[in-house]
Amino acid sequence: MELSKILTPQAVRVVSQMTSKKRLFQELGEIAAQAYKLNGSVVIDGLQERESLGPTGVGHGIALPHARLEEISGIVGVFVRLEKPLDYDSVDRQPVDLIFGLFAPKDSGVEHLKALALVSRTMRDPGICAKLRANIDPAKLHAILTEGRSSAAA
Repeated sequence: MELSKILTPQAVRVVSQMTSKKRLFQELGEIAAQAYKLNGSVVIDGLQERESLGPTGVGHGIALPHARLEEISGIVGVFVRLEKPLDYDSVDRQPVDLIFGLFAPKDSGVEHLKALALVSRTMRDPGICAKLRANIDPAKLHAILTEGRSSAAA
Protein backbone atom coordinates (compact mmCIF):
# COMPACT_ATOMS: atom_id res chain seq x y z
CA MET A 1 0.00 0.00 0.00
CA GLU A 2 1.28 3.46 -0.90
CA LEU A 3 0.07 6.91 0.14
CA SER A 4 0.00 7.94 -3.52
CA LYS A 5 -2.80 5.38 -4.05
CA ILE A 6 -4.78 6.72 -1.07
CA LEU A 7 -4.27 10.49 -1.42
CA THR A 8 -5.03 12.40 -4.62
CA PRO A 9 -3.62 15.90 -5.23
CA GLN A 10 -7.20 17.29 -5.18
CA ALA A 11 -7.58 16.08 -1.57
CA VAL A 12 -4.75 18.24 -0.20
CA ARG A 13 -5.56 21.72 1.11
CA VAL A 14 -4.08 24.56 3.09
CA VAL A 15 -6.57 26.39 5.30
CA SER A 16 -5.68 29.62 7.07
CA GLN A 17 -7.69 28.89 10.21
CA MET A 18 -10.43 26.72 11.60
CA THR A 19 -12.80 27.72 14.38
CA SER A 20 -13.63 24.28 15.80
CA LYS A 21 -13.17 20.54 15.42
CA LYS A 22 -16.74 20.37 14.10
CA ARG A 23 -15.90 22.91 11.39
CA LEU A 24 -12.74 20.96 10.56
CA PHE A 25 -14.80 17.79 10.07
CA GLN A 26 -17.11 19.76 7.77
CA GLU A 27 -14.08 20.86 5.76
CA LEU A 28 -12.82 17.26 5.54
CA GLY A 29 -16.29 16.20 4.38
CA GLU A 30 -16.34 18.91 1.69
CA ILE A 31 -12.89 17.94 0.44
CA ALA A 32 -13.81 14.21 0.38
CA ALA A 33 -17.00 15.06 -1.52
CA GLN A 34 -15.09 17.09 -4.14
CA ALA A 35 -12.07 14.79 -4.49
CA TYR A 36 -13.76 11.39 -4.24
CA LYS A 37 -17.47 12.08 -4.88
CA LEU A 38 -18.37 10.93 -1.36
CA ASN A 39 -21.43 12.18 0.50
CA GLY A 40 -20.00 14.95 2.71
CA SER A 41 -22.68 14.46 5.39
CA VAL A 42 -21.90 10.76 5.65
CA VAL A 43 -18.19 11.57 6.00
CA ILE A 44 -18.85 14.16 8.73
CA ASP A 45 -21.14 11.77 10.62
CA GLY A 46 -18.52 9.00 10.38
CA LEU A 47 -15.79 11.28 11.71
CA GLN A 48 -17.94 12.50 14.60
CA GLU A 49 -18.99 8.95 15.47
CA ARG A 50 -15.36 7.78 15.56
CA GLU A 51 -14.25 10.85 17.54
CA SER A 52 -16.90 10.11 20.19
CA LEU A 53 -14.92 6.95 21.01
CA GLY A 54 -11.82 9.00 21.80
CA PRO A 55 -9.81 11.84 20.33
CA THR A 56 -7.78 11.22 17.18
CA GLY A 57 -5.26 13.94 17.99
CA VAL A 58 -2.09 11.87 18.34
CA GLY A 59 0.24 14.61 19.61
CA HIS A 60 2.94 16.85 18.19
CA GLY A 61 0.36 18.93 16.30
CA ILE A 62 -0.99 15.95 14.36
CA ALA A 63 -4.54 14.58 14.09
CA LEU A 64 -5.57 11.42 12.26
CA PRO A 65 -9.37 11.49 12.14
CA HIS A 66 -10.74 8.42 10.39
CA ALA A 67 -13.97 6.62 9.68
CA ARG A 68 -15.33 3.49 8.08
CA LEU A 69 -18.10 4.30 5.63
CA GLU A 70 -20.75 2.21 3.87
CA GLU A 71 -20.59 4.08 0.60
CA ILE A 72 -16.98 3.69 -0.51
CA SER A 73 -15.20 0.84 -2.22
CA GLY A 74 -11.59 1.73 -1.45
CA ILE A 75 -9.46 3.53 1.11
CA VAL A 76 -8.98 7.26 0.49
CA GLY A 77 -7.35 10.13 2.35
CA VAL A 78 -7.63 13.88 2.80
CA PHE A 79 -4.84 16.12 4.09
CA VAL A 80 -5.26 19.60 5.57
CA ARG A 81 -2.50 21.89 6.78
CA LEU A 82 -3.75 24.66 9.04
CA GLU A 83 -1.80 27.91 9.06
CA LYS A 84 -3.17 28.63 12.55
CA PRO A 85 -3.26 25.54 14.83
CA LEU A 86 -6.62 24.38 16.20
CA ASP A 87 -7.38 23.18 19.73
CA TYR A 88 -8.29 19.53 19.13
CA ASP A 89 -8.27 17.75 22.52
CA SER A 90 -5.11 15.88 21.53
CA VAL A 91 -3.43 13.40 23.83
CA ASP A 92 -0.65 15.93 24.57
CA ARG A 93 -3.14 18.84 24.83
CA GLN A 94 -1.32 20.67 22.02
CA PRO A 95 -3.22 22.27 19.12
CA VAL A 96 -3.04 20.57 15.72
CA ASP A 97 -1.97 21.96 12.36
CA LEU A 98 -1.45 18.76 10.32
CA ILE A 99 -4.58 16.69 9.76
CA PHE A 100 -4.74 13.51 7.73
CA GLY A 101 -8.28 12.15 7.38
CA LEU A 102 -8.63 8.53 6.33
CA PHE A 103 -11.79 6.86 5.04
CA ALA A 104 -12.26 3.14 4.47
CA PRO A 105 -15.11 0.81 3.56
CA LYS A 106 -17.09 -0.54 6.55
CA ASP A 107 -15.82 -4.07 5.93
CA SER A 108 -12.19 -3.17 5.08
CA GLY A 109 -10.79 -4.91 8.17
CA VAL A 110 -7.02 -5.27 8.08
CA GLU A 111 -6.59 -3.01 5.03
CA HIS A 112 -7.96 -0.08 7.03
CA LEU A 113 -5.50 -0.83 9.84
CA LYS A 114 -2.58 -1.08 7.39
CA ALA A 115 -3.53 2.27 5.85
CA LEU A 116 -3.86 3.86 9.27
CA ALA A 117 -0.44 2.48 10.28
CA LEU A 118 1.11 3.83 7.06
CA VAL A 119 -0.37 7.29 7.63
CA SER A 120 0.66 7.22 11.29
CA ARG A 121 4.25 6.25 10.45
CA THR A 122 4.45 8.96 7.82
CA MET A 123 3.05 11.64 10.13
CA ARG A 124 5.37 10.61 13.00
CA ASP A 125 8.42 11.37 10.86
CA PRO A 126 9.80 14.71 12.18
CA GLY A 127 11.49 15.45 8.84
CA ILE A 128 8.26 15.05 6.90
CA CYS A 129 6.33 17.16 9.42
CA ALA A 130 8.95 19.92 9.21
CA LYS A 131 8.64 19.94 5.40
CA LEU A 132 4.84 19.99 5.61
CA ARG A 133 4.92 22.93 8.01
CA ALA A 134 7.38 24.82 5.79
CA ASN A 135 5.15 24.68 2.69
CA ILE A 136 1.78 26.15 1.76
CA ASP A 137 1.55 24.86 -1.82
CA PRO A 138 -0.89 21.90 -1.92
CA ALA A 139 1.03 20.29 -4.80
CA LYS A 140 4.26 20.35 -2.77
CA LEU A 141 2.45 19.00 0.29
CA HIS A 142 1.10 16.12 -1.80
CA ALA A 143 4.57 15.39 -3.14
CA ILE A 144 6.08 15.40 0.37
CA LEU A 145 3.43 12.99 1.64
CA THR A 146 3.59 10.58 -1.27
CA GLU A 147 7.29 10.40 -2.15
CA GLY A 148 8.29 6.78 -1.71
CA ARG A 149 6.02 5.99 1.23
CA SER A 150 4.69 2.45 1.33
CA SER A 151 3.54 -0.03 3.92
CA ALA A 152 6.21 -2.58 3.03
CA ALA A 153 7.36 -2.45 6.64
CA ALA A 154 3.87 -3.18 7.95
